[in-house]
Amino acid sequence: MTPTLVRQHLPSAGDTSRADPGARARDWSEIQERMLVPLYEAVYERLEVGPETRLLGLGCGSGLALLMAASRGAAVSGVESSAPERLALARERLLPDTWTTRARGGTRLVDGPPEATTGAGTPPYTVVTAFEPIGCLAGDAEGLEELLGSATPLAARGAPVVLAGWGPPERCATSSVLRVATRLADPLRSTGSWRPALRDDLEEVAQRAGLRPDGSGRVSCPFGYADPDSALRGLLSTGLFDAAAEATDQAQVDKELAEALHPYQRRDGTVWMPNVFRYLIARVP
Repeated sequence: MTPTLVRQHLPSAGDTSRADPGARARDWSEIQERMLVPLYEAVYERLEVGPETRLLGLGCGSGLALLMAASRGAAVSGVESSAPERLALARERLLPDTWTTRARGGTRLVDGPPEATTGAGTPPYTVVTAFEPIGCLAGDAEGLEELLGSATPLAARGAPVVLAGWGPPERCATSSVLRVATRLADPLRSTGSWRPALRDDLEEVAQRAGLRPDGSGRVSCPFGYADPDSALRGLLSTGLFDAAAEATDQAQVDKELAEALHPYQRRDGTVWMPNVFRYLIARVP
C-alpha cells in the first residue's frame, strides 16, 4: 500500500497551517504522514501482522499506519493525545461504514490513556507500535516512556513493542533542513526544537520502560514532495519548527526553511530528500 504523490492545492503553507489547526492536521495527513509508509510496511512484514493481530498504536496521528494494519486484517486501536485534529482524521479513515463488522468491533481511537482502548474481557494486544520518531525533540522520549508504562500492561507477555527514530544524520538529507529549527530556536532549544538522533535513543527508552530489545532494522524513507510549497507545509505540520517560530517569527522560519529546501528541488519542481529511519523491536517481559 503506497500512497501516490498528490499535488496539494491549499494556499501557501504559511498562513493556512498556522492559523487553522485543522488545516495543519490535513497537511500532516495528506502530505507528511505517508513519508513513513516504507517503515510501516517493513515492520508489519517482519512481525507478520495479519488477522490474528491485535495492534495498539501509540501517537497514532491521523491513522495511516493503523489503516495499513487493518488492511492486513488486524484489529487496531490507537491513542493520540497531542493533536485532536489528527485524531479526528483517523476516525474518518478507520470508522466508516465500509469497514467490516469485525474491524469496527476491534477499533477504538481515543484522546486519552491507552487503558481507554480496552474494556472488560478485552484480549491483550499482540503488537504495540510507536511509529512517531523519537529522539529528535527535547522531552519526547520521556513522554513516550510514560505512554509505554500505561500500554505494556495491556499487551500479552512477549508481545513486540516497536519504537522508531531517525537514522544517522549523515544518511538523512532532511537533517540539514531540520537544523534550521535548532538554529532559530535558540535560546528556546529546551522547549522542543530538533536535535540529531543519537545512536542508542531507542534502546535507552526501551530499557527505562522495562522492555527487552529483540532486534532492529533500518528502512529507507525518502521525503518526496510535489513542489516546494508542499514540502514547506508538510515539514511545518510536524511541529518540529514550532519552537523556532516562537523564538523568531513564522515569516523568518518560512524563509529559511525554503532556502534550506532549495538544494533538494529537482528540475521538474519536485523536492526529494533521501532518509533512513531506524526501528527497534522490544518485548514485553
